[in-house]
Amino acid sequence: MHRVRMSLPYFTEFGWEVTVVTVDPAYSEMAKDDLLLENIPENITVVTVRALNSKWTSKLGLGSLALRSLPYYLKAVNKLLTAGTYQLIYFSTTQFPVCILGAYWKRKFGIPYIIDMQDPWHSDYYRDKPKDQRPPKYWLSHRMHKYLEPKAMRQADGLISVSGGYIADLKKRYENLKDVPASTITFGAFPPDLETSLRHETQFETLLAGGFINIVYIGRGGMDMHKALTSVFVALKNGLDNEPECFRKLRLNFIGTSYARSGGCTILPLAQKIGVDKNVIEMPKRISYYHTLLTLKQADAILIPGSDDEKYTASKIYPYLLNPKPLLAVFNKNSSAVSVLKECAEDAHVVTFSNNEGPPVHEIYMVLRNWANGQLTPVTITPAFEKYSARNLTREQVNVFNAVLQRKESFSFGSKK
Repeated sequence: MHRVRMSLPYFTEFGWEVTVVTVDPAYSEMAKDDLLLENIPENITVVTVRALNSKWTSKLGLGSLALRSLPYYLKAVNKLLTAGTYQLIYFSTTQFPVCILGAYWKRKFGIPYIIDMQDPWHSDYYRDKPKDQRPPKYWLSHRMHKYLEPKAMRQADGLISVSGGYIADLKKRYENLKDVPASTITFGAFPPDLETSLRHETQFETLLAGGFINIVYIGRGGMDMHKALTSVFVALKNGLDNEPECFRKLRLNFIGTSYARSGGCTILPLAQKIGVDKNVIEMPKRISYYHTLLTLKQADAILIPGSDDEKYTASKIYPYLLNPKPLLAVFNKNSSAVSVLKECAEDAHVVTFSNNEGPPVHEIYMVLRNWANGQLTPVTITPAFEKYSARNLTREQVNVFNAVLQRKESFSFGSKK
């Protein structure tokens, strides 16, 4: 959602008029954030569609918003494509089953489509993981995604992804994708969002307790982050044992770690196991995007733990850098986030680990020790950060759009019916 939202102010500048088709918020069970509408240009046409009531579909095991809205997307977009002149369909969503409609519209209307891979769709990442580390309904979702992904990908005309690894996997999996236009484009930084959060500051609850040096992470949790966080918590434990007066000032806050409405903690159990739970707070309930930006502004320092999956790239780093703070990032050394942080954020502490070896505890210890002693030096944003602005990344998306249309001129997609 944020990819398109941040791009809407710039599409016209780069020669594209867009119509957005999205699910009416009334049919979504996700937290609502009306402030997200403030930065939508007035000239953008937004078409909303219905979805089947989850109260009934969940009894059949179909709670997915994508599946519930599929017939309504089909009807609404059919109407648009019949009445108007459209050159391209752009799927930018993590509700991936909607993408299977692209092949139908391409066949019926002769219109190419691009899929934006913000996360993996079908993945074997969790297949060899213990059951307690797998997402809810993993058995069903894994099989469904394995069946649906080929239906969308075997006719796709272009790919965009936040991770080059996702594109490489898809091109290896589907022969037809080897030559289609593709580009790795992260989420961008959109300064108007920070201004919006500050304008509405009084309507948000303060989540950070006073009297501590508050280190904050906001985003999903999960077992795949335990490798990074184990070293962080061991470093904290060593500090509490060896320099308790210093380290007890620190409080590590993990906020919005679960996508599920009734989601449990995935970080606090690890802190309890290592013995630092008195200094670690986990609030798994998701908070709004602007509440997130404001809480980051109130933080004394930022922690970004990465996944043990080397293809993982933390798109959250870009809004994090809009309001520079002292920053500790712990990532797989092959994650693209490592080079981005080193390029764009001077004085950021970027600690890496490999598939075979965890992050160096002593290096993290020294960062936490300095923070506890009040040495809270914010990162310095370099001029290189501009290439990750929402405006510039919209330009990159449009380059893919144009490449797909140029390629279409050389191939026949069938006649319009």
